Amino acid sequence: MVARRGSSGPDPVALVEIDLYGELMIAASSADGERLSPDRIDEVLQVAADRSDPAKDQDARPQEARSRDSQSPEAQSRDARSPEEESRS
Repeated sequence: MVARRGSSGPDPVALVEIDLYGELMIAASSADGERLSPDRIDEVLQVAADRSDPAKDQDARPQEARSRDSQSPEAQSRDARSPEEESRS
């Protein structure tokens, strides 16, 4: 079943995603190893990824996101609560 947008017909983005998924399935079924390498996935999807410095991408996130990731799960949960919830605890 193809996702539809109103009565205008099939969703073109969904059709492209289905096609790309099919290409990955074909490549995976003919792969020698257990998994496709990231480079092979890029080749199948016809994209070029810059994997020169993965740490650079992580450091490019806003300071707030880096701080949140370094917090404990309890602190993240506490920070996610609304002021009303905080006053009740």
